[in-house]
Amino acid sequence: MEKKTFYITTPIYYPSDKLHIGHTYCTVATDAIARYKRLCGYDVMFLTGTDEHGQKIEEKAKAAGVSPQEFVDKIVTGENGILDLWKLMNISNDRFIRTTDDYHVEAVQRIFKKMYDKGDIYKGAYKGKYCTPCESFWTESQLKDGKCPDCGREVHDAEEEAYFFKLSKYAKPVQELLETGTFLEPASRVNEMINNFIKPGLEDLCVSRTSFSWGIPVDFDPGHVVYVWVDALFNYCTALGLLNDRYDDFDKYWPADVHIVGKEIVRFHSIIWPAMLMSMELPLPKKVYASGWTPCASSCCAPSPSAPTATSPMSC
Repeated sequence: MEKKTFYITTPIYYPSDKLHIGHTYCTVATDAIARYKRLCGYDVMFLTGTDEHGQKIEEKAKAAGVSPQEFVDKIVTGENGILDLWKLMNISNDRFIRTTDDYHVEAVQRIFKKMYDKGDIYKGAYKGKYCTPCESFWTESQLKDGKCPDCGREVHDAEEEAYFFKLSKYAKPVQELLETGTFLEPASRVNEMINNFIKPGLEDLCVSRTSFSWGIPVDFDPGHVVYVWVDALFNYCTALGLLNDRYDDFDKYWPADVHIVGKEIVRFHSIIWPAMLMSMELPLPKKVYASGWTPCASSCCAPSPSAPTATSPMSC
């Protein structure tokens, strides 16, 4: 009898510096779930990795006097780097993806072009406030005390030609998805996403940049690089072989059973991510669990003393 599959992921971590205990905690918690499901007899795919592009890394590499690739290589594969850390922690991940991997780069270019050909990505210009650490654009009304609402740091004026994803087109189906009560947990995060982001009105999303070069090139428009949303979020699919020849088990493991994420990236995974999957006409993940720094505090991550629910990834 063929085993049931179970696909679980951590976020892919940003190697602008060495990881800290928060990254380790999230990864260990995800590892515990993966190990438990294996004990239950599941065919488990456990993915983790690194999100290696962006302006912040380009600037850090310049300050260090090395290329961006050399900078991230040292943090990821160098002595006492991320791979050594996960080995030390005995993490049982089945795959490790780097967004600088050739197969991922090629797949993201194909994904970007498919959404462009569909009309869900279009060319325009952006003018607004930009937070470099968060790699996020904000309108004046979204700022909190004049600073980035996510991290509280200073923002600066930015204006550049860019491609945009029609996020506004998917506002209604994303809201309906969140309102099911099963896609995103805990419930407090659902209320936060709907009240703080969807009800005020989703704006189309900047998905390319021209002010820096450390990113995946938009192959049909030189000078633009694919921005973090398309690049990083699709790692969960490209790591299974979507639009690339490295792997061939996308149909076997997708959709993911659960994405474990930190509370600071809930918006990206519960609004932007499903909208882009809808654009690509791909099945949606079964669950996104937002940790709030405690990934195992919910029924999503721990077996109930009574009968387990069908949506719990810990259920056998």
